[in-house]
Amino acid sequence: MSWFQRLRQGLSRTSSRLSQGITDLFVKRRLDQDALDDLEDLLITADLGVKTAGRLTQSLARTRFGKDVSADEVRAALAEEAAAILEPVARPLVIDPACKPHVILVVGVNGAGKTTTIGKMAHHFRRDGLSVSMAAGDTFRAAAVEQLKIWGDRTGCAVVSRDTGADAAGLAFDAYTEARKRGDDVLLVDTAGRLHNKAALMDELSKIRRVLQKIDPAAPHTTLLVLDATVGQNAHQQVKVFGEMIEVTGLVMTKLDGTAKGGVVVALAEEFGLPVHYVGVGETAEDLRPFKAQDFARSLMGVE
Repeated sequence: MSWFQRLRQGLSRTSSRLSQGITDLFVKRRLDQDALDDLEDLLITADLGVKTAGRLTQSLARTRFGKDVSADEVRAALAEEAAAILEPVARPLVIDPACKPHVILVVGVNGAGKTTTIGKMAHHFRRDGLSVSMAAGDTFRAAAVEQLKIWGDRTGCAVVSRDTGADAAGLAFDAYTEARKRGDDVLLVDTAGRLHNKAALMDELSKIRRVLQKIDPAAPHTTLLVLDATVGQNAHQQVKVFGEMIEVTGLVMTKLDGTAKGGVVVALAEEFGLPVHYVGVGETAEDLRPFKAQDFARSLMGVE
């Protein structure tokens, strides 16, 4: 199965709702104001958000208002406009070979899929011939540490871990020091995601950043926020909250296969303009791939 087919399958819960809704709305129907209002409501239900839904419908109205339109025409036009919104944020994560290692700090709430995402990224980096190590910085969750060790065994990557409850910043410092000695290309640092205790989490993330910068003032070289697509519009709040805590440089959107809220990716692109580096549509390492605007927009709208 190609990645485009996988992505289409993964986004099917969102696209089938949108596609069927558009079909129901545009059976031999003229694109008048009522039709536009109905279409806007439909887009909002797929978590595209009010602003983005308005932009998409207005774009359609500019070229087709007052004309008879088919459901296929509407889907194709919406996919084109969604791709235009997504294109500026669809940027691959580029590893800087001068860093040795390029430090990627991975943040996000518990349950978003941080640890699994780190494992999958390690798999892809290793396949590209890079040497990778991982730091199990979510020290309060023994399950997260164990999970990272399993990914380490699977991918042949060193994993630095400590006892439950150990100081995460100290662990990150040690992992960075060891990775530099080995000359690793990439260091992936897992973190806690206890958002219910915002002040403590903010302190912890700030401290991790500070100790990394003792080794290299430019570290971490990338700070990725992992978002669970099933939370829909709540993802906006998570981007804001983590953006206040630490300088987020890019996003990873996981669990798109488990939701009809895939439109939130377009809404986030429009509101924040942060690079979306990867999207995840399943359990395996191959189900996490670099984000491509055209493929995503076409899959979202059910366009072949």
